[in-house]
This record gives sequence, C-alpha cells and structure tokens, in this order.
Amino acid sequence: MLQPIIAVYIVASKRNGTIYTGVTSDLSRRIFEHKEAIHPGFTKKYGCKTLVWYQQFERITDAIAREKQIKRFTRLWKLNLIEQNNNEWRDLYTDLY
Repeated sequence: MLQPIIAVYIVASKRNGTIYTGVTSDLSRRIFEHKEAIHPGFTKKYGCKTLVWYQQFERITDAIAREKQIKRFTRLWKLNLIEQNNNEWRDLYTDLY
C-alpha cells in the first residue's frame, strides 16, 4: 500500500483554465476525489480535475502554511509556478504510482 503524501497541490480544468490550490494529508486519495467529483464545491463546479503541480511535506502544518502563502499570490504567479516544472500541463496524478 502507498504511504499517504502530505502535499499542497494545484488542480486545473485545462491549460490556463480555472485552477484550485489545496492541501491534503493524502494526495492520491484527494486527487481521486477531484477526478470523480465526489464533493460538491468549487472544483466540481469548474471541472478542476487535472493535477498540474504539487509540493510534498513531512508535516501537515508546513503544508498548510505553504498553501496559505500560495493563495496570497496572483494568478500569474501560480501559472508560472506550474509551468516551471510542468510546462505541458501534464496530469501528474499518474506519477504518484
């Protein structure tokens, strides 16, 4: 069984589309929930299902602090963050396995 990955992540509806930044103590489970639109809310409404960026942490408190930091930045800054390591906007969900 895979160890849960504590992470801050960004999911997108499409390249340069709607993006959502979140934090989780189990990245693979949480992205599966986004893909299946299990929970009502922003990501379900706007179709944010593609994992385009994530950063791992050992402690959830550090991940929460980073999420808050990222959410304060502009959309352009977030798009640049994604494109630094994923300029193709490839779905990174498959990389988790």
